[in-house]
Amino acid sequence: MIVTPDTRKLYQQVASTIMASIMSGKYKAGERLPSERDLAATFKVSRPTIREAMISLEIRGLAEARHGSGIYVTDKPPTLEGGGDLDIGAFELTEARRLFEGEAAALAATTISDDRLEELERIVAEMVDENARKQPEWTADKRFHIAIARATRNTAIATVIENLLDVRHKSPLCVYMLERARRVGVQPRVSEHRRIVDALRKHDPKAARNAMRDHLARVIEDLLEATEPDALEGTRAKTAKRRHEYTRRLAI
Repeated sequence: MIVTPDTRKLYQQVASTIMASIMSGKYKAGERLPSERDLAATFKVSRPTIREAMISLEIRGLAEARHGSGIYVTDKPPTLEGGGDLDIGAFELTEARRLFEGEAAALAATTISDDRLEELERIVAEMVDENARKQPEWTADKRFHIAIARATRNTAIATVIENLLDVRHKSPLCVYMLERARRVGVQPRVSEHRRIVDALRKHDPKAARNAMRDHLARVIEDLLEATEPDALEGTRAKTAKRRHEYTRRLAI
């Protein structure tokens, strides 16, 4: 017998298994689902993967976050078949961006022009204005990262990074997660973007790489905090203990 490997993303595999448990009655309407810690141990995956699976269940109307209590099966879960595909989550996307954009920043530091540096300075100023006006779309942030990708003078690199940034607006799961982050006030960190520009201005590849990787690592931490159930009620839960698995990956 030939066994076909499961090529779905990890969060999809987890969500599909939990969905099947809900539909079979293992988890009944109104019942609290196991904690993220327990689910991560059961499925042998990271907490961010469990978080994406839980959010995908919320989107489908199968689960709901309750303030200070956890994730519960909805009182009348819909009848659905299969795990569905909500595409890429924000954790997975940002991890990929950290890998590609860190190296792009290092390369850009060796080739960036004065005109491009001036453009980045203008974009950072626009970012400050957007933050002050609580602009819902991170347009300046996207332009900032695309400008650095183009500063590499490598069309293939720029295209890859532009496509990654486009996922933020195309993947339903990613859009949902980022919208939750916006609702609790997460904004582009201007100081981190300025640190990247400073490294580029010094034409220091190592500093540019580290500044970009540190910045995107912080984005992951912000997302972890913002997608805590308590965060939706305006309370910033402490998530240090919940970052252990992802911290190990960020150290790469």
